[in-house]
Amino acid sequence: MNVLATIPGLGSTGAPAFDVTPQGSDYETVRQVIEMITLDYRDQPSLDTIAEALGQSPSQLQKLFTRWAGLSPKAFLQAVTLDHAKRLLGQEALPLLETSYELGLSGPGRLHDLFVTHEAMSPGEWKAKGGGLTIRYGFHPSPFGTALVMATDRGLAGLAFADGGGERDAYEDMARRWPNASYVEDAEATEPYMRRVFDRSEWSAERPLQVVMIGTDFQVRVWRSLLKIPFGKAVTYSHVARDIGQPTASRAVGAAIGANPISFVVPCHRAVGKSGALTGYHWGLTRKRAILGWEAGTA
Repeated sequence: MNVLATIPGLGSTGAPAFDVTPQGSDYETVRQVIEMITLDYRDQPSLDTIAEALGQSPSQLQKLFTRWAGLSPKAFLQAVTLDHAKRLLGQEALPLLETSYELGLSGPGRLHDLFVTHEAMSPGEWKAKGGGLTIRYGFHPSPFGTALVMATDRGLAGLAFADGGGERDAYEDMARRWPNASYVEDAEATEPYMRRVFDRSEWSAERPLQVVMIGTDFQVRVWRSLLKIPFGKAVTYSHVARDIGQPTASRAVGAAIGANPISFVVPCHRAVGKSGALTGYHWGLTRKRAILGWEAGTA
């Protein structure tokens, strides 16, 4: 790539410098693709359409954009579309059909597929977000830092962790999962759940812990699969995908595992990468290592 140019006004010195507007460069091509998708997302332009408009080969444009942006033009278009969908469904409260047409989609079916693929939930479920629920919460000390316990009248609904001073952040993180629910701080109501989770003398097959899984059908199937992982063991994400009968849905499975609201109890910490790497954990890899180590030692 030629990025050298002569600065006007330097006369005979002709000193080279970087051209801050490298027309015809890879950067310029990527910039134009981003601009086109951002402005014309309602037209849902295909890769062929974008390539033709820029005078590029579709296959070369795919490789170039993916190398620079880390995702394909199609994936970028989906991300832009999803962002606008959330705005229309949330801030503007449009119905699903009207939202679909506003986004340039052929109907609610494509909008549904977009949300299931990237959010592991339907657009209707995303829009409801806990409406009609009352969730009681409290902070309690645990072996892995301060625990935020959340419960409905039917059972344990959430378990999160916070480091020193991060209690408010943990609460806001969890509350964002169900923004339409009503929240009541009530540590007295959540303390019995705390004992049942972390006091081993309270563990009993005859008295199972009542758990309420608030999520989509897909998420709940993933979380139920996590409950099958033996104590002190670990499985891969692809194993979970196969267990729920959707071996090609690894991306959605990963999103559902990351969205697990009942940490430790629903053992998302026992899911690891294909190579056995610990990968991510919403409450920090150090805590994941600590939990796995504690379980291994206990087992």
